[in-house]
Amino acid sequence: MSIQAVAVIIPACNEETLLPAALKAVRTAGRHPGLHEVRVLTVVVADSCTDRTARLAREARAEVVAVSCRNPGRARAAGVTHALRELDTPPGHVWIATTDADSEVPANWLAHQLARAREGWEAVVGTVALPPASPLTPVHQIGYEISKPHRGTWDHPHVHGANLGLTAAAYLAAGGFPPLGVGEDHALIAALRQAGHRVLATDACPVRTSPRLKGRAHGGFADHLTSLALRTHGQTAVE
Repeated sequence: MSIQAVAVIIPACNEETLLPAALKAVRTAGRHPGLHEVRVLTVVVADSCTDRTARLAREARAEVVAVSCRNPGRARAAGVTHALRELDTPPGHVWIATTDADSEVPANWLAHQLARAREGWEAVVGTVALPPASPLTPVHQIGYEISKPHRGTWDHPHVHGANLGLTAAAYLAAGGFPPLGVGEDHALIAALRQAGHRVLATDACPVRTSPRLKGRAHGGFADHLTSLALRTHGQTAVE
């Protein structure tokens, strides 16, 4: 599969504190030698922002799409629509990568996904990791990797919008991100699998994400961490 352009989509709601680090990591990933002659377009979808999120994104030379829906599914979809219009490249030659404003992708993130695309995979579903210094990291890792075999590859069960990539052709065929407040990433991957697209679940290139306990989407990853903190450390962990 020949990829000529990559669209990196980042939804953000009042993320002026964490967004700069996220964008810096994406820029580094976009400069990887494995992306030689591949255009990389980063789109930040500023959803109902009242802070400097949009301004900081523009200063980092990202495209900005402003929406007011407080809905991750709609926000991601709006970002993809804008990117495909701007890139003006046949969907079969465009790769869509998504991450979150509170996450930092590794330097080989995009190169890793495009290498899998060249192998014929239509979607790459990655994992996330918490910072080593977080007190939740050990207990989170135990539960997160409970199905990981001692040897061989791990066809993991996780889906995260913070670490996801797929061809634009597969994205459009599956109907794109549904307008869900939570679980839009799971729904898209489920639609891809049901339609018979080649989906790779791999932990080869994890994305580091924030250990914050107050997220932007009800029922999202931060709520999972809050529940984990309550079970392991008690109420003081979330105060």
